[in-house]
Parts: sequence; structure tokens; C-alpha cells
Amino acid sequence: MSSTYVREPIISVLGHIDHGKTTFLDWVRGTVVASREAGGITQHIGATDVPIEAVQKVCGPLLKALKLKIPLRGLLFIDTPGHEAFTNLRKRGGSVSDLAILMVDINEGLMPQTKEAIQIIRQNKVPFVVAANKADLIHGWNPKMGLEQQQEHVKKQFYEKLYRLVRQLAEHGFDSDLYTNISDFTKNIAIVPISAKKGYGIPELLMVLMGLVQQYLTENLTIEENTPAKGTILEVKEERGLGTTIDVIIYDGIIRKGDTVVVGSKQPIVTKVKALLRPKPLDEMRDPRDKFMNVQEVCAAAGVKIAAPGLEDALAGSSVYVGGEELIEKVKAEIEDVEINREQKGVTLRADTIGSLEALVKTLNEKNIPIKKATIGKVSNADIIEASAVSSEDRFLGVILAFNSDILKEAKALAESRNVKVFQEKIIYKLVEDYGKWVKEEKERERTEMEGKITTPAKIRILPKHVFRQSKPAIVGVEVLGGTLSTGTHLMREDLKVCGRIKQMQKEKETIKTAKTGERVAIAIEGVMIGRHINEGDIIYSFLSSDELKDLKEENMTEDELSVLKEIRKLKRLRFTRE
Repeated sequence: MSSTYVREPIISVLGHIDHGKTTFLDWVRGTVVASREAGGITQHIGATDVPIEAVQKVCGPLLKALKLKIPLRGLLFIDTPGHEAFTNLRKRGGSVSDLAILMVDINEGLMPQTKEAIQIIRQNKVPFVVAANKADLIHGWNPKMGLEQQQEHVKKQFYEKLYRLVRQLAEHGFDSDLYTNISDFTKNIAIVPISAKKGYGIPELLMVLMGLVQQYLTENLTIEENTPAKGTILEVKEERGLGTTIDVIIYDGIIRKGDTVVVGSKQPIVTKVKALLRPKPLDEMRDPRDKFMNVQEVCAAAGVKIAAPGLEDALAGSSVYVGGEELIEKVKAEIEDVEINREQKGVTLRADTIGSLEALVKTLNEKNIPIKKATIGKVSNADIIEASAVSSEDRFLGVILAFNSDILKEAKALAESRNVKVFQEKIIYKLVEDYGKWVKEEKERERTEMEGKITTPAKIRILPKHVFRQSKPAIVGVEVLGGTLSTGTHLMREDLKVCGRIKQMQKEKETIKTAKTGERVAIAIEGVMIGRHINEGDIIYSFLSSDELKDLKEENMTEDELSVLKEIRKLKRLRFTRE
């Protein structure tokens, strides 16, 4: 009978660039990784194994109050550039990450990559804590004192920034508060003020993390000792002397040198582990101070570099399983679950990794944007041809959204010749936002171009005591009750009798072409006499011929235009029924 052990919780550290993710881990590790990177910015994905002794040393007496029920060996931190590692920390049915730290510069609040991280945390339903970093940069902050001992003006500044952060998190659907004010950590997100550079607040942050481990993970950390390993690929890298290697987080079981493994790829790779390379404790995979240790086996949870033949086509975000050919279909199915190829109108997606593609698909599904095709890799000629075919039916769906994916040279030329729009971005929500903005702007441009060519539905009321001339042309003041009123529009009464055409419109003595719901304007109407054909207080509609009704594109219309169109159709039906 195999024995069991308790694995380390896997904790992702996420946040906007330069908000202190690596600096926080540096303080815990006592290393200076950040200072050796270009501009102090995280360049690659890192995994750091922090032994429980180090956590106890940092926290001191704070941990005793928690009365920990589970004997932990330590914590495995994943240091991520933005959100990329987190999207790749996936397994079937959820995220590999057990918990997350959202690192926020309290002086800046939520920034683009922070918002991206929040969206992905929510999609994966991962419990998290907010580290409100750089609290020591608040003017007048005394690093030797706790929050409540600071001077009044400092506390005032701190609470203003804290509750701005609380409001911003509320906009994303999370209730949060300062950790000392929270009694139920399952209902509120804890905000812990820290200084990653000076260590202020880090013991409290680790204490809250350990509390969340107790709260959420007591049942989920036990592993049978001889379980074959399961892992997820963070990065695929070329290493001198080793060839192509994969950086992997092992989240379950055990992997040994010489094991046969199945690795995620378009065509799953079956290979044998040539070497298992691990950074030393309190070091990390990105930039180890010492050489990696060549080890015989690795138990979950751990970061490990795997060297094996034939890894060139391995996919970041896909699985690694210890086992043989019997697992090929399982690995293939995991990739097919994320990739999409549908017989329907929809946008085409490309992403660099399985994890990114999955996050992008989820985001578009949440916004009810239909997807025709979603795959990994560079934008190809086939993508352009498919998008072009969709565009002939619906140009707003005949587009390509490429996340962290290049366009092949010939595909770029083909896109230009076929007028296919390709959106490229490195932040998912920004990519989707750019696409939404383009759709809105293009629809508005189309509407502007069509003004005066196709009549838009409008409903107006002639204002009492606003008749300035009775005829040739009649000039009256009107209020637009619904839709869009345009120059050149023929008008009709509620009994469908045509009553003139708008020659000109003015607002505040300025000539205008259109007027929207709620606006009051003066209009000059040809071919009508006030008092004979129409009167003060009358409700008037734009006249739409049968051909114009047919040519109207409802998908380009506003809600109130659609509402007026519905009224006009109802009036026509009533007239037809009476006749």
C-alpha cells in the first residue's frame, strides 16, 4: 500500500508590469534576481520553491495564531510576466494554481495587465489576495511604524488610495477590504498593504495566504506517493547542450529520469526523460544563481526543466503526463477541447499557447461574440481566406483576432489584398476591446455615410407655440421623441398620410444634418401648411417606403431607432387591416 504526502500549494503572483511581483519574491528569497534583469522587469516565467522554514522565519509569531492543521513542506510561487504563466497554468477542468497574489501598486490602482489578471483569476475561480504594494511611497510614510501609528495625514492618504482600490475591485464584481477588517475570507477579498522592497507587510501577506490554504485547500493537497506525474508546460526553450527543453509545473504525482512521458502538441509527443533539472531551494528557474541540480526524481508540487528528445513542437499550456501511448488520445482531446472549427459565421482566433487561446475563447463567449475558428500558431493564408468568406456575409465577423501571434508574410499580403482586418495584441482584454471599438466606429461611420441616402426611423412632436412660418416652407420647432431625424426625410402623420419633406434643420442657429432622441430643433418643411395638413402638438413619423423598409439594416440601428421602426410597422399593419 502506497503512502501519501502533502504537496506544496501552487501560488501565482500576478499583476501589472513593474508593480513589484519579482521584488516581493526577492525579499522572501533574499536574492536579487530583479536587479539582474533588463530594467528590473521579469523577462521569463519563474517558479520558486519556498520551504516552510523560510515562511515561518518571515512570519514569526503570526503563524502560531492560525493553528495550521496541515503539515506543509512549503509554498511554490509562480512569478509571471503579466498574466502569461497563469493562462498556461491549466489542466482539464480548471487551473493548476491553487491561490493567487494580485500585486497592485496602491499609488496607481488597477492598470491594464491587472485587469487582465483579474479576468483570468475569475474565469479560473482561483481564490486570491491583493497585495497593495509601495505603501511606503505614500508621502510621509514611516517604515518603522505600523499603519495605525502613522501620522494622520499619511493615514488619510492611505485610506483614500485603499478605498479607490476597493471601488475598482467592486467594478469587477469583487467585495474587498483591508485584511484586518475581514472576518470571513470566503466572502471578501483581503487587501494587505506591503512594501515589496523593504519587507513591510510581507509577514502579514504570507499569514493571509496560509490562512487561505487552511480555508480552501485542506482537502486538496494530499497525493499518493507513487502516482504518475501530471504537469503543465509553462515555456518551451532552447538550451545550449540540451536542445529543446520544457519548463513544467508538476502539480500531481512523481516523475523520474528515464520515465516515458506524453507531451502536448498538435500531434502528441511520446518521449523519454533524459534529464530532470531543478533550481536549488530559494532559487528559481528563470535566473538561477547556481547551476541547475540534475535530479533523479521530482515530486509535486514543483517546477522542473525537462530535457528529452523531440520536444520541438511542444505547446506551452498543454499537458505532460508520465505514461505511454495509451495517453495520446487524452492529450489530443485536451487540445481539441480548446480549439474550435465550426460551420457558422464568426471571428477567427489565433493565440500563441493553449492557455492563452482558452482564456481568449472564454472572454469572447462572455461577450457573446461568435467564433468560427480558434487555433494555436501564426496567422496563415487559410485564416485569411476563411475570414474573407465570412466577411462577404458579415464584415464585422470576417476578422482575425491574433493574441501574441505573428502573421506569416504571405498571409499579411493576402489580408491587405482581400481587405481582411487583423487585430494583434499582447493583452487579451485589450484585443477584444480594440475589436469592439472598431465595430462600433465602423457602424457609426456607415450610419453617417447613409444619412440622407436611406431614411432612418424617427418620431417627432411639433412643439406648441413654436410655429415660426406656416408654409413655403413651414418652419416649426420640434422635439425628437425617438430615432434619428435627418435632412431630406419625408414625413407622415399617424394615419400614414405624407406631409412634406424636411428641407433644412437648425439647432441653436447652427445648420445640422441629423438630430437624435431628446433634441429640440427647428425644421423647415416643404410641401405642407401648418393648420391644414399638420398642427401644433401633432406626432409625426419619418415616411419609409416599402423599398426603404427592405433596405434598412437593423443590426446597424440603435435601440430607440428599432423601437420607432416597430411603431411605424404597427401603424402600417393597422392601416392594412382596416382596408
